Formats: sequence, C-alpha cells, structure tokens
Amino acid sequence: MVISTAREFASFGRPARVLFVNQVGINIGFYMLMPYLAGHLSGAGLAVWLVGFVLGVRNFSQQGMFIVGGTLADRLGYKLMIMIGCGLRVVGFCLFAVSTAVPLLIAASALTGLAGALFNPAARAYLAHEEAARKVEAFALFNVFYQAGLLIGPLLGMLLLGVDFRAVSVAAAGVFAVLTLVQWRFLPARAGAEAGTDRPVLTDWKEAFGNRTFLAFAVAMTASYALSFQVYLGLPLEVRRFTGGETGVVALFAVSALLGMVGQVRLTRWCRARWRPGQAMARGLCVMGASFLPLALPVAGASGLGAVLVCGTLLAVGGMMVFPFEMATIADLAGGRLIGTYYGLYNLLSGVGILAGNLVSGAALDVARATGLTAAPWLLLAAAGVMSALAVRRLDRAARLAPAPTG
Repeated sequence: MVISTAREFASFGRPARVLFVNQVGINIGFYMLMPYLAGHLSGAGLAVWLVGFVLGVRNFSQQGMFIVGGTLADRLGYKLMIMIGCGLRVVGFCLFAVSTAVPLLIAASALTGLAGALFNPAARAYLAHEEAARKVEAFALFNVFYQAGLLIGPLLGMLLLGVDFRAVSVAAAGVFAVLTLVQWRFLPARAGAEAGTDRPVLTDWKEAFGNRTFLAFAVAMTASYALSFQVYLGLPLEVRRFTGGETGVVALFAVSALLGMVGQVRLTRWCRARWRPGQAMARGLCVMGASFLPLALPVAGASGLGAVLVCGTLLAVGGMMVFPFEMATIADLAGGRLIGTYYGLYNLLSGVGILAGNLVSGAALDVARATGLTAAPWLLLAAAGVMSALAVRRLDRAARLAPAPTG
C-alpha cells in the first residue's frame, strides 16, 4: 500500500507533490496545537465562555474570509496566498506561546483563522489548475496526506505537552515557518485566472453567486459537512456516554485517519471505474447517512462503543467516496475561471451548513435524552444523508454537473 501511494505521488508533477507535502505539514502543525488549546486556556484561568469565544473567533475569521482568500488567489497568484497564509500561522501560533492576555489571544485566533482562509482555497485552486486532467486522482492523494497530518499532529502535540504548552506552540509555529520556506523555494509561481484584471471584485462574486448549478450543488452537499462534523460533536458524546472516558474518541479519529491513508487512492480508482462523479458522490452520501443507523439500535456499554466505531468507519468511507469527486466538480463548475473564488465560496457555504447542522443535531440530541427517544437524532442524520444523495443524483441525471464551457 505504501509503495502504491509512493508511485501515485511520483506520477504527479513537482507543484502537486509540493502541495501534498504542504497539506500534511499544515495538518501536523494545526493539530499539534488546536486540540489542546482549550485545555491550556482553561488551565490558565480563563472562563469557559471566554475560551469558547477565543476558539470561535478563529472559526469565524476563517469561514467568513474564505471567499476573500479565494478571490485574492485568483488575482494575486496561488503561491503568494499559500505563503502568506502559512506565514500568518507562524505569527498566530507564536502569540499563543507568549501570552494568555485576552487581546493577544483574540488576535492570535483571528490571524490563525485568516491564515486558513488564505491558503486553503489557494492550495485547492492551484492543484485543480495544475492537474486539470487528473483532478480526481490528485484530490484523492491530497486527502491521503491530509489524513496523515490529522493522525500525526495530535500525537506530536501530546508528546510535547509533556514539556509545556509553549513548546507545542513554538513547534507548531516552526512547522509553518518551514512550510513557508518550502513553498518559496520549491513551489513554482502560478498566476490566478484573473491576474491583472481591472474588473471589480464584486463582479467576480456576483458571477459565482449567480451560478445556479454551483449553488444547487453546494446546497445539496451541505448535509455531508453536517454529517462529517459529528466526529467532533455527536460521536464523542456517545463515546463518553457508553464508556465514561476518552479512549474511544482517540480510536475514532485514528480509524478515520488510517482509512484515509490506506484506502483513499484505491477506493477512488474503484469508484471511478464504475460510476460517473455524480453517481459516486450520491452513493458516498448514502453510505454517510447509513453510517448512523447502528447508533439507532438499543446498544450500551461495549456494544455501544462498537456501534460508534462502526459509524465512524462508514462515515469515513462515505467521505472518501465523495471528497475527490466533490473537489473536482467544484473546479469543473467554475469553468476554469475564478477557481479560487468558487472554492472560497463553497467553503463559506459549507461552514454555514456545519453551523446549522450543529444547532439542529445538538438540539435533537438534547431532546432525545430528555424524552428517551435516543434513536431519533441518528435517524434524522441518516435521512439527511439520503436527501443529500437524492439532490446530487438529480443534478447528475440532469447533466448539470458536467464541466462548464471554458472561455
């Protein structure tokens, strides 16, 4: 499996290979620090609501600025935005290391979020632009490196916590400093599709917002993000309910990451050999929805933990079926233009979907525990996956997910 992944990696050009390495580094640096930030701030004496506010600033600044970052990538170049984003992460993480003063924490959180808004759509747009003929394969391998960083980062962070949180922050900042240098030295400059244009930014945004097929696709896919986010919300709560501890949560993340690392490339090839992109995404969404059905069964204790792990496994497999085709479809719907803007807007809309999904699923979990209808939230999530699949299938049957004409 490692040899197969290495061969796939070598089959891409240097820009794509640098972007793959960049992504594993981004996740290593980010997940070294962020899972432990709340505990550090609470231990430093901050009120829980203030800890939540600091963390919320990061999410708000990232989600709210995605479309800005994507547009800047289209106009100023993909490489520049990736470098600036990584550089801002260095500053933000260093601020976390030096102080627990609330103004500095808010500034650090805002810079950390803005950094993601700059390099995230830029990296995806660069990859889609560079590997236009192999977008699906490129994004499949991209997810392998993404999952590798997700697995390695928290483990390194846990080890460094044995020193202190400052060591974690400095090490994470160091990772992003190295990434900044790597991009500068090895990533070729690529002008965005709108480089040098004097057209107003609002015109680009109006074009993206006016693309009805793109918006229909983004709305149809919203449920997938609400379902995926249950790895951070509903499933950890179930693990603690069944076991009273955190060990199962670690296993949940490890299973998801290892599946992505080991199976993503082969699963993408298997899906592509059998189905159109729209069909693969619809089937993946069905798997994601069905993953919650084991939790609707009357389980408890060890069997309950088993149901959670089965859910997490199926959820990961469904996401692996969807992700490469989803990323390629976004670039196709952009028609080769404004790719960064489209990725930025898509991320913004998916963030809204996560927020809405968290509110609905959280409320459903509260109501279920108060009424004893413990199966209801999971059946609701399963239904959401099926409805999302039907919406994507309808777009595919109408041939609306085919690449837009370029020009």
